[in-house]
Amino acid sequence: MVRATYALESDDTKAITEIFGPACLIDENPVISLHKGYSNEITYSNLNVDEDAALRHLVKSAGLPQPLTDQVLEHGTAEEMVSALASAEQTEASRELLPVLEQIGDGSVSAFLCQHVLQERIPQFLYFDEFYQMRGQDSLDALRQRVREKSLKNADYPLLGLLDLAGLDLSEVVEPERTEALLASLEAAENQLTQAALTYWSQNRHLRMMFDIRPARPGDPPGMTSGMNIWGRIHDTKHMVSTALGTRSRGFVWFFSFLAWYSHLRRDGKKLILLLDEPGLSLHAKAQEDLLRYFEKELTPNHQLIYTTHSPFMVDPTHFERVRIVQDLSIEPRADEHREEMQGTKVITEVLDATPDSLFPLQGALGYEIHQTLFIGPNNLVVEGVSDLLYIQIISALLQEMGRVGLSADWTITPVGGADKVATFVALIGAQSNLNIAVLVDYQKKDRQSIENLYKRKLLKKRQVLTYADYVGSSEADVEDMFDPDFYLKLVNGAFGSSVSLTDLTSRHPRILRRLKEHLESNSLPNGASFNHYGPARYFSGNIGILSDDLTDQVLDRFERAFKTLNRLL
Repeated sequence: MVRATYALESDDTKAITEIFGPACLIDENPVISLHKGYSNEITYSNLNVDEDAALRHLVKSAGLPQPLTDQVLEHGTAEEMVSALASAEQTEASRELLPVLEQIGDGSVSAFLCQHVLQERIPQFLYFDEFYQMRGQDSLDALRQRVREKSLKNADYPLLGLLDLAGLDLSEVVEPERTEALLASLEAAENQLTQAALTYWSQNRHLRMMFDIRPARPGDPPGMTSGMNIWGRIHDTKHMVSTALGTRSRGFVWFFSFLAWYSHLRRDGKKLILLLDEPGLSLHAKAQEDLLRYFEKELTPNHQLIYTTHSPFMVDPTHFERVRIVQDLSIEPRADEHREEMQGTKVITEVLDATPDSLFPLQGALGYEIHQTLFIGPNNLVVEGVSDLLYIQIISALLQEMGRVGLSADWTITPVGGADKVATFVALIGAQSNLNIAVLVDYQKKDRQSIENLYKRKLLKKRQVLTYADYVGSSEADVEDMFDPDFYLKLVNGAFGSSVSLTDLTSRHPRILRRLKEHLESNSLPNGASFNHYGPARYFSGNIGILSDDLTDQVLDRFERAFKTLNRLL
């Protein structure tokens, strides 16, 4: 037994109330449930109707003479109303009302509504899977014959959709009156299809759909050796080469086939519930994102869409409330421990009831979304570590409190965990469109080449690559060098309980960290502590109230210049 419950839409209720009046439906949000078993017979339930109010409105609005209306309304059931109406003088109004009352008398107002008003409004379920992929070529005469005989193959549906989307009539392309007219139609079709496909295919913007319709030749593929044939080709304007549609990647053929198939359905304007089995399975992650965008823009405003997937990239992270988890507890390792009614395949909405394996695609989608939103935004400032983030945030807030320029809140500060990861991270997130990226990093002579590669290899523009050395005025600099040396040593001593002074640092190296490291090689920190970048930054964050007065104008000026430069990049 299969049961489906539908919520009535406004046009459904309007169709009911036009016949039986506004008091007919009892529920504020009416629903109807359909049941179908192996006998393939449909039964209805859950449509709550005020039978008496419905019958009275039906009779009053039928246009009967008032005495006859009053006479019929003296009876309470549809059967009695039929008897009263049948014994009266027949008019056009009574002849129209009588069969309706007879049908209601055989059942009920609710049954009449289900069978004669709502039945035609119930949406159809349509299924699409990988077997509905077009070949990209076919005999038009054979296709027209299958259309006439209503014996279409699976691959015919997307091809017919392709012709429909292109605005081509099957009869016209099989028997064109003029070659010039056919060529004009084909060119218009190519333009329309190219625009429709590339709107939702961001993988390659250089593709163009091409049609070729010509008489069959003896060497053509089997089934295409007579009559007129259609050949679909994809032309790559970047590489100036074309390939048969059917020889493109499996993912592209699936996407194009689905686009064409749905176009053919949309022409009929029917209410549909689309069932898709593992859509986009052969598409890579970015293309699956395009497919989700197509679903959201083109399908969901017009139809209900239900699809299955194992891919985390086919889970829309902005609509987790739509997700239903399907699992079969009978195949789990400890299946015997479950109650009998809990075994078998279940569709669940509560994630706490799901097994770890069932949750994996959802976890993958959630993890990807967190990665995108927590650490990446429209404007990303890439820094090396968490200590950079703390220093920048604290100094920015301090400057803004003083009425000076801090770092704009439009920047998302993204620590990547070390200088060696900056280039890789920029390359990864830079592959995403519409992202504004800048880097603010330490500068050492050994890092010069990798830093310059960020703009020399066109990962970023040169103005988007900033180093602390640009603001310290030194040949090398870390974020710690943005502070005065004695102030930074105050942070170190506060964090580790040490008593290091400037006179202890005998090295002449421009970077304070390098000088400190050389000192600590022979002078350990108290309690065997190991030096790390984060400790002083954390101490600075926790004690900014008493440390802010020790920040000199030169320090604040350096940070402010950096923030102004970054803000101009927004």
